[in-house]
Amino acid sequence: MEYIDVLISKPSKGSSGKTGLWRTFKPVYKEDKCVSCFECYVYCPENCISLKDLKIEIDYEYCKGCGVCSNVCPAEAIEMIKEV
Repeated sequence: MEYIDVLISKPSKGSSGKTGLWRTFKPVYKEDKCVSCFECYVYCPENCISLKDLKIEIDYEYCKGCGVCSNVCPAEAIEMIKEV
């Protein structure tokens, strides 16, 4: 039996440099609305959301503003606002 090596891609912060400058919309986290489901953390395609003391932190240097975190949040604790 012959085996084939397979590479699996995982999101990694900074693989394309600091990508936060690409953003046109910024996710803003509202801690008082958060229900600690961590769906945003699980689904962030760029690995820009981290957990610290059961609270989320968004790394704006790398966040591209795709809005996935806001769309999956059942409590609407993340709002996308226009970058100025």
